[in-house]
Amino acid sequence: MTDECKVKLKMDYPARWIYKLVGPDPDAMRQAVAALIADRRYTLTLSRQSRTAKYTCLNLELNVESESHRLDLYESLKRLPSVKIVL
Repeated sequence: MTDECKVKLKMDYPARWIYKLVGPDPDAMRQAVAALIADRRYTLTLSRQSRTAKYTCLNLELNVESESHRLDLYESLKRLPSVKIVL
């Protein structure tokens, strides 16, 4: 990986952040997110669905307190069995 790809994101925290979650079962993703982020306010909305409805993309929007919080949450979302991709 080149140094050009290692650009550090400069943000002021707390900040509003949107994660895109992709998986085959939107209800399972909603339940998993609710269990993971039970202590915070967030919105989870439909972004897209594949033409055959095999995959669904949901937007998870919430406030993150710091870069470490944002990255930790990203890693936690990636570990959810119902979520196949986190962007």
